[in-house]
Amino acid sequence: MLNTEVIKKIEDLVYAKPRSIQEISSSIGKNWRTADRYVEEIEKNFGTISTRVFRGGTRGALKIVYWSSVDKVSHSIFQERLEKQILAARVKEEFSPFDIYQYIDEKKKEAIVKDNEVDNMPEFRNILLSAQKQLLLFSGNLSFINIKNKRADFIDVFNELAKKRVNVKVLCRVDIVGKENVERMLSLNLRHGKDYIEIHHAEHPLRAAIVDGKLIRMKEVKQPSGKKKELEKALFIYYTMKDKEWAEWLSKIFWKIFSSSLDANKRLEELNRIRL
Repeated sequence: MLNTEVIKKIEDLVYAKPRSIQEISSSIGKNWRTADRYVEEIEKNFGTISTRVFRGGTRGALKIVYWSSVDKVSHSIFQERLEKQILAARVKEEFSPFDIYQYIDEKKKEAIVKDNEVDNMPEFRNILLSAQKQLLLFSGNLSFINIKNKRADFIDVFNELAKKRVNVKVLCRVDIVGKENVERMLSLNLRHGKDYIEIHHAEHPLRAAIVDGKLIRMKEVKQPSGKKKELEKALFIYYTMKDKEWAEWLSKIFWKIFSSSLDANKRLEELNRIRL
């Protein structure tokens, strides 16, 4: 059975270097056909790995599995433009989720506007808890995990995901400002005895969650400018997109950044040496 632990083991193997199906088969203790089926499921459902067949159609055919971030991410001029904008930006003000939202089929998307972030939390909590296998998270400094009220307790949300053995990957800033948030999240791994949560340091413009490679939830905040006939107060806009093709595309953007960024534990080691 393909579960979260097997997915993580295969991903970790391929992340280190390209592997043959036979290598993966030996590592996970399954026969060649089962390993091949697992690889196809991960490639189809999550887009984290890709395959290529050499000498196809011959008795010496060789199927190689490699990390998909080295493959072409975007498949249209619109996606290529968006990819460049995301990879070049460092802060959330430099990219609008609406630029993705506008290309999604009307039947597969929804946008809601809130006066404050707290009102969104119960729905966001349910979206995160709906993950069955994988959650990819673009965050600023994980400050939202400190939100705790009658309707939502976010550190408990991630604790529940760990109990379900959901594989959680996070891209956020790992610096002095957000160090305690990162440490608090990673402490859940110690509680459960397995690395269900992995965090890498990255500065990026997105505030988004990708659930099981199928659903995207993005946040945008519009601040008042002080100019007449413009916003008088902050608006919080939440975009939900249930489009597998675009979820796979954004997942590949995630993995492209994740694979070239530093593990949070290494950053924390260096940060903890600084005397405050």
